[in-house]
Amino acid sequence: MIAVILAAGMGERLMPLTKDIPKTLLKINQQTIMEKMVINCLKNGIREYMVVVGHFKEKVVGECSKLAEKYDITFTIVENSNYFKTNTGVSTLLAVKLLKNKDFIIINGDNVFDERILTKLLKSNTTAMIIDNYKKLNQESFKIIIEGSIIKDMGKQIDIPASSGEFIGISKVAKDDVKLFTKILSELTSQNPQQYYDIAFVKLSRKSKVEFVFTNSLKWTEIDDINDFNHAKSIFIE
Repeated sequence: MIAVILAAGMGERLMPLTKDIPKTLLKINQQTIMEKMVINCLKNGIREYMVVVGHFKEKVVGECSKLAEKYDITFTIVENSNYFKTNTGVSTLLAVKLLKNKDFIIINGDNVFDERILTKLLKSNTTAMIIDNYKKLNQESFKIIIEGSIIKDMGKQIDIPASSGEFIGISKVAKDDVKLFTKILSELTSQNPQQYYDIAFVKLSRKSKVEFVFTNSLKWTEIDDINDFNHAKSIFIE
């Protein structure tokens, strides 16, 4: 199993904290967000990582080198040189093109989460997504509408009452779906370079089995702004 970490973004909403570092290197309890991610992956037996870099790429690469030595793990670095005018769809596509016939997980580089969320995901034998079915949604939540085994729609624009929950930015793509997932992602990003990779699962769910794994109140947060960062520090106290 390979963990793909998307760490190319600029983190503009976290200024001035991200004036000199990318947000994946912000620290919570003396550990960077990336190190916390790696520790959770290691606890679930994952020792191989692919990190997509862009903004402050040298600093992210430096952190990967430190973590590789500290934990005896391997990193492959993939650069999104157009990070400033693309989104996670392009970053993910650059990575998955190198991952033919391999199971992999995708984690947004600003995600802090309970290790048991990943444990639940890895129990699935198919492509799967982690959905928060517990927390109160707001307009910024990346909402999802699930009908049976199909994703009807995803995005921040979805009405809260119609939502089945929030996709938390952690997913797994089974090796049998990699070719189709790559094709869908390629089409989406060619139409719109600002597309989120998450949207590829909408079409994939109509052609292949996608399992929805629920958090059932396990803690997590993406760190998009100062409020998120403070929230992460409050819920992940060691």
